[in-house]
Order: sequence, then C-alpha cells, then structure tokens
Amino acid sequence: MSRSHARLGRAGPTLVLAACGLFFLLPLITLARYALQNVPTILLGWSTLFDKWSLTGITKAFGEPEFRDALTLSGKLAVGTVIVTLALLVPTAIWVHMRLPRARAAVEFLTVLPYVIPAIALVAGIVVVKPHARWFLNSDWSLVPFYVVLALPFTYRSIDAGVRAIDLNTLVDASRSLGATWITTLRRALIPNLRTAIISSAFLTTAVVLGEFTIASVLLKPTLPQFMRTYVGREPQAGYGLNFLALVATTALFALLSVLTRKRTARST
Repeated sequence: MSRSHARLGRAGPTLVLAACGLFFLLPLITLARYALQNVPTILLGWSTLFDKWSLTGITKAFGEPEFRDALTLSGKLAVGTVIVTLALLVPTAIWVHMRLPRARAAVEFLTVLPYVIPAIALVAGIVVVKPHARWFLNSDWSLVPFYVVLALPFTYRSIDAGVRAIDLNTLVDASRSLGATWITTLRRALIPNLRTAIISSAFLTTAVVLGEFTIASVLLKPTLPQFMRTYVGREPQAGYGLNFLALVATTALFALLSVLTRKRTARST
C-alpha cells in the first residue's frame, strides 16, 4: 500500500505537468501548421502532417521595410523601459527594506495595481491628457513611462525577492564602515548580489514591451505588435507565421532566463 501511494504521489505531478505541456503545445502546433504549411486550411489533417512545410511566410515578413522599423522601435523601447525600471525599482526596493519596512505592504499593493486595473483604463487617461501633452506624446519615447507602469507587478516582485534573499543590512553596514558612498555601495556591493533578480526583471520587462498593443495603438506608434496586427490583415499566413515566431522567441527568452538564473544559483551554492 505504501509503495502504491508513493507511485500515485509521483504520478500526480507528472500528469499535471503533461497536461500543462499539452495545453501549451497543441495550440502552438496548430498555429505552426497554419503558418508554415503551404496546404489549404481545409486539407490540414493527419494525412498532410508532414507536407509542404516552409519558412517563406516568415522570411516574407522580414522583407517588409515596416517590419525593420517596428522591430527597431520596439527594441529601443525595451532598452529604455528596462533602464528606467531598474533605475527606479532597485533603489526603491533597497530603501523600503532598510528604512521603511512597515511600508512594504503598501508598496506591494501599489505595484500590483497595474495588474488589477486593465490597460484600457490607462488608455482612457491618456486620451484625456493627450491634447495638453502633445509635445511629449508625439515622441516615440513617450511609451516608456507607460510600459514601466505595466511591468511593475512583475519587475518589483522579482527585485523584491532578490533583496529578501541577501543579507542587505550586513552588506550595507560593511560597505559604509569601509568608507564607501551610497553609490559605491549600490554599484559594488548590492548590484552584484542582485544580478539574478535584475536579469529576471529585465527579461520580464522586455516581454511586456514586445507584447503590448493597446497603448501603442492609441498613441499611433508603429511598434512590433502594431505591425503584426496590420500585417495579418494583408498577409494572413505570413502574419500568423510572424506571430508564431514571436511566441517561440518569447518562450526561448524565458527558457534562457531559467538557465541563467539556475547557473547563478548553482555557482553561489
């Protein structure tokens, strides 16, 4: 009986993982077949599973001038959002843990609000402010503050978990007792120990920027999600191929994040 219970206990998590894998993979395979097989949709079935696979749809999208511009803009926005997010949240998380521990609950509540409040509510506020701030909203960089807000629920928790994992007060006291300034303490004592949390935060922010559509659409910014929406209307198969590639790239991004953080953890132990 004990052996059977042990086997059932091992089989349960395996079945859950298998179900989650199928839930993720089956729609992905369906999308890949529609986007990458040069077979009429009505003929897609088991008999044509290995017929006429091609990357022409994706490569066709790469040849669009708008694609290069959209990818460049989204890349710049991702870099800018990551820099602003880290510059704001790393000192904030450290200061809250050291000087305002009672405010941690309030800060966590504020950072989760963008996850609770839908993006369309933020868009409504942008529409109201737009006539009075055209000098700022006309710039491509105007999306950065909004993306920082949208990424807060994910990025702050990543950095907060990293701060909790280190002996913050000991590191700061040791650095300050040796005559280091706050900037030096942050740069040479704290950031190296928060490297895993910072990498996680940067990857999560990049994923948010590369997937956000609503705000870019309202402000008429030709970001990558905007291009993908319009391109699907012109070239459905190639457009869905581009969506498939973006989904695979995002998944690979998180897989790389898992590998990097695992290596950091293994080295530290």
